[in-house]
Parts: sequence; structure tokens; C-alpha cells
Amino acid sequence: MRPYPPEPPAELARAAAQIKLLIMDVDGVLTDGRIFIRDNGEEIKAFHTLDGHGIKMLHQCGVRTAIITGRDAPSVALRAKQLGIHYYFKGISDKRVAYAELRAAAGVAEHECAYIGDDVVDLPVMVRCGLPAAVPEAHPFVLQHAAYITRRPAGAGAVRELCDLIMQAKGYLKTALEQYTQ
Repeated sequence: MRPYPPEPPAELARAAAQIKLLIMDVDGVLTDGRIFIRDNGEEIKAFHTLDGHGIKMLHQCGVRTAIITGRDAPSVALRAKQLGIHYYFKGISDKRVAYAELRAAAGVAEHECAYIGDDVVDLPVMVRCGLPAAVPEAHPFVLQHAAYITRRPAGAGAVRELCDLIMQAKGYLKTALEQYTQ
């Protein structure tokens, strides 16, 4: 049986160990990027339970979470509430401004923030945070700016993978996982 997870490179582990706030985009990160729109204008999004449980486990390790999204979908607000997301910024056209407000509200330095995104609108945060991450389907220019690219795809465990990386670097993952086998 292969040990999970594999050891990350030392520089990545050092950056992940300092994270106090994980910030996420939604479309193309917490979802697969597709948006289904019903005839009445309602948006339908699919979220993955692996990502949701990873977020909850990360909270138990003392890491707070945030969403900064350009859209304003009621389903996202509901999912954020279900998961206990600490900060939720919706309908944001300039993520740089929201990031500054978020850091002030959370009282964290840039090196204590991780961000996971997929498109160029995410770069103003990615180039400033301590751990910029991207999903494998991200725009090629975004991938160039990511310190970590998940193996799992968007909307199918990518966020969970990043949560596990952060928990591992902080020394919490083994205990967090083993509690389920007791």
C-alpha cells in the first residue's frame, strides 16, 4: 500500500505550513466550470463532497476559508453556509480589492494565504499570496504562476487535495485521517 500523501517538495511544504487562510474561486475550482442555466435564469452548479469534507477538516485544524467569486449565485451562498466558509465575497469584478479587504478582516499576512484558481481573473490574488495553486484545467498563463497544480480536476477533489497538502505541511493530516479508522 502506497503511503498517502506523497511528501511535497521542501519549498512547497514550507509555504503550506504557514497557511492560515485558504481562499477559493468557485467556477472552475469548486465546480468543473460548467454553468447550467434553467429557463427561469436559475444557475445550477455541482459541488463535490470530497472538497466539502476537506474544507471541514481544514477548519478543524484551525485554518479559515474564504471564497472570492465574480458571480452571484444563490447556490454558492448556500454551499458556503453549509461548509462554514468564514468569508464570502460574491459578484467581485476586481479580486485584488476583495483580497485586500479579506486580509484586513482576517488579520493575515499575504504569506499566510493560499489561493486556488483557474483563470486570469484569479491572478491578482495568486501573484500576491503565499501559496498560489491552480487546477490542471486552468488557463496556461495561470498555470505558469501556480506554485502547486493539483492532480485532481476542478470540481472533483482538487480543493480537497490542496486541503490535504496544507494539513500535511502543518502536521495534522495523519491524525485527521487516522481518526476515521479508530
